[in-house]
Amino acid sequence: MMRWCAALLLVLGGIVPAQAAVTITFWSQEFGQNFPHAFFTLAGTPDSGGPAISESYGFTAKALTPAILMGTVGGMIDRPKPKYIAGSNAHFSVVLSDPQYAAIRSLVAEWGPGGDSHYNLNRRNCVHFVAEAARRAGLTVVEDKKLMKKPRSFSQSLEAANLGRVTVIELPAKDYYASLGAPPVVVPAG
Repeated sequence: MMRWCAALLLVLGGIVPAQAAVTITFWSQEFGQNFPHAFFTLAGTPDSGGPAISESYGFTAKALTPAILMGTVGGMIDRPKPKYIAGSNAHFSVVLSDPQYAAIRSLVAEWGPGGDSHYNLNRRNCVHFVAEAARRAGLTVVEDKKLMKKPRSFSQSLEAANLGRVTVIELPAKDYYASLGAPPVVVPAG
């Protein structure tokens, strides 16, 4: 009874314990000379505590040569920089549970150095990487073959398949960050 009364007083008094969470935001650049074209950012603090994070991840070929048109080549995790993100579009975001956040971190490790870091334009590109991140974030993912080389269209298909479960953004980076009232800050992972 004492706990219930204390909880009621906190709520009625407007004093509610702060909730920490990591948010994943899905981004794209439909066309351009830079890769990855589809990527995500992670920002916030895990519910279990720890330092705040602000990170970005994408997947691309190690070398942008005609070989990527012929088959499988070396791949790598890319860390889009603020300047690159500034020229991109934010599509939607999702608040992650700690287990989902851990699953996203595992994805980065699995596709990165020491993991399975091969790139294939048709079967394992930046859109496939984002699709797996969305799956691990608990979203419904349909890998429509005709969208797997179209970052914006694929991201919007994820959004449509998960309405009510995602926060729709659909803004260029500048407008998105202005809506948050804060400048973009992305720092390297520790």
